[in-house]
Amino acid sequence: MSKLLLTTIATACALTLPTLAHSRPLTLTAQLKNYGGNGAYLAAYLTDAKGAYVRTLWVAGGKAKYYKHLSDWSRLSSGDAKRLAGVTGASVGAGRTLKVTADLADALIDAGYEIRIDAAAEDMRDSPSEIRVPLSTGNVGKPQPGKQYIQSLTFQL
Repeated sequence: MSKLLLTTIATACALTLPTLAHSRPLTLTAQLKNYGGNGAYLAAYLTDAKGAYVRTLWVAGGKAKYYKHLSDWSRLSSGDAKRLAGVTGASVGAGRTLKVTADLADALIDAGYEIRIDAAAEDMRDSPSEIRVPLSTGNVGKPQPGKQYIQSLTFQL
């Protein structure tokens, strides 16, 4: 009888664990305003329901000495040694669009997580938490306005 129970448990685990580990692509599209300055540095990242840093999705802007101007992201992610591993690109010019895709665990969707973007441009005001959007299926495809540099952000799952 115990072999049958162990077999049943093993089968249940084999069927359940892949479901927990599923991920899907998250595509962020940020349309910048025509703000009349140099290219913007942007940091897109995830926070949990308590506002704690989870992961960096993308950093636009190649010079690390300017990352301090992405102040919320810089402060929250400072303990993440891998925060820039494979997630950096060029800054984004005024009026242009940034489109990036990252893999995201299904368990994070509709679980209180938030997509945040910090923004900064040379000789202009920094904009920490330029956009904060709950990572929910209800927000998929809905443009969210930014405060200073970003006209709108949409995401697709």
